[in-house]
Amino acid sequence: MTNDQNDAASSSSQSTQPPLFPHAPHLPLDLVAEILCKLPVKHLLQLRLVSNSWNSLISHNPEFSAKHLRFSTSNHNRHHLILNSTLSSRHFILSHSPISSFFSSTSPIIVTHLTHTHSLNNGNSGRGRGVITTCDGIICFGIDESLALLSNPSIRKFKLLPPLKINNSHQKHFQNLYTLLYDRFASNYKIFSVACCNSEKQVNVHTLGTDYWRRIKDFPCSYIIPKPGIFVSDTVNWLACDDTSFAVRVIVSLDLENELYRKLSPPLFYDMPFEVSMTLGVLRGCLSMLSYSDKFSNVWIMTEYGNEKSWSKLFSVPRIEEWGVYVYTKALYVSEDEQVLMECLKMGKYSLVVYDSRNNTFKIPKFQNYKQGSEMTTEVYVESLISPL
Repeated sequence: MTNDQNDAASSSSQSTQPPLFPHAPHLPLDLVAEILCKLPVKHLLQLRLVSNSWNSLISHNPEFSAKHLRFSTSNHNRHHLILNSTLSSRHFILSHSPISSFFSSTSPIIVTHLTHTHSLNNGNSGRGRGVITTCDGIICFGIDESLALLSNPSIRKFKLLPPLKINNSHQKHFQNLYTLLYDRFASNYKIFSVACCNSEKQVNVHTLGTDYWRRIKDFPCSYIIPKPGIFVSDTVNWLACDDTSFAVRVIVSLDLENELYRKLSPPLFYDMPFEVSMTLGVLRGCLSMLSYSDKFSNVWIMTEYGNEKSWSKLFSVPRIEEWGVYVYTKALYVSEDEQVLMECLKMGKYSLVVYDSRNNTFKIPKFQNYKQGSEMTTEVYVESLISPL
């Protein structure tokens, strides 16, 4: 065989080899979108290299990102637990693990995905630092009383919000509570800030894409439990003390459509002591509350938002005295088989515990690849393609 024949044979052989993605680029784009939106984010980031049209669909198409988010929200395997740990006065990290790993027999593997340094706050006191809230895969991280950071760890994008200036010349240092949410009436993400300046509680709002904060009517109670708000049913909710009695807790709800406040009553604790501690949260898409005392804790949900008679008890969790668990601090997630993941104080340090309500058993997860700091806060987020930019 001559050299020309060899070259022709080699060329013919190469031309008949199947390409890496044989038919994918030639599928109708709407069919491609229907298939791709069901895949995990880590696979989609790799598939952006297939073609320009795929890259545009995955990276720059808001309708596709919204459709992918709906699939992720309904898939328990796409939910992750964020652990924010303070390692020192200058360093703190965000780590995550799939939420399903906490309910399995294996130890959760913690992955560090974002590291922040305290130098970002330019020497400020850092009050409010480390407090996180999540919405649609985006995490809002309070750096200090005037700065907050948005991050989507799934796509590794972040955005520093414009500084928040508080109109209080007599209060140099204050605590700022940030809450990230999606306002469907404005079709945009917003960050609500409650600046706690003594008895005054200034509320400001930042709309993503703008470069300013807008002040709205002040918080209606003189004392707020220092926790971020809970976003549910087009409202943001905070736990506060009623001005008529410091011992009486109320839920202050802000309606996003008209930016008006209302007060809701928590569940009536007939079976618990009068002085009871409470924590607001969200479980199964409903406003939830964890009430705890020295013996056991109750997990409640408001099955019909705004209806104070619709409070329903999901679990009654006993205290684990032999393990040194002093108090449960937050109900984080309920699995499909009725296990609940809870944050707790164990021997004076924050930890996690899984309570199986069907078998009345406990499990304290042992992490892999995780260095726990002196403080820890936890939130559940869903992986998404939504960009904070």
